Amino acid sequence: MAENGRDLVLSYHVSIDGKSVDAGNGMRAVMESIDDPEQERAYVQQLWEAGAFLMGRTSYEAMKGFWPVVDHPSAAPMNEIPKVVFSRTLASADEWGPTTIAAGDLADEVARLKAQAGKDLFAIAGDSFQRSLIAAGLVDEYRLWVLPAAAGSGTALFPEGEGPLRLRLRASTAYPSGVLELRYAPDDRG
Repeated sequence: MAENGRDLVLSYHVSIDGKSVDAGNGMRAVMESIDDPEQERAYVQQLWEAGAFLMGRTSYEAMKGFWPVVDHPSAAPMNEIPKVVFSRTLASADEWGPTTIAAGDLADEVARLKAQAGKDLFAIAGDSFQRSLIAAGLVDEYRLWVLPAAAGSGTALFPEGEGPLRLRLRASTAYPSGVLELRYAPDDRG
């Protein structure tokens, strides 16, 4: 973890075969069908640990109409915690709680945010946005929420053709539903 400033935590729900959760591959339905209060409490508690949620424009536009109107345990932190939207085309982002736009170079903007005092930054949404963070080497911790199902299709979290990315396991938790939370840090020895 960072000695000064904040870490960037990438939080990602994934199938057991490493695919993203989306409606096209059925994994969103799997995720929504899981009834595991213990896992839900842990996930929501972790959301509250965020100093800001980082996301791309497409995810922001999808979520700004969803979270403010749902009755879900994740809604309160999603609505109350500041959001930073990475976009060069979004003109304003004042429709959903405290939100700012980061329009500069991805690495420079993330470095600026990491240098600020406060709680860690959580990248929570957007396959292409999260893959960009990984490709740029900006992620300090991966929190993978592995769902007990294989998708068979969908977007892989880690960009192909980038070579192996060595990770070091920091912690793992198994929940009653079969969901696994795996926390990894990039392994500098890799």
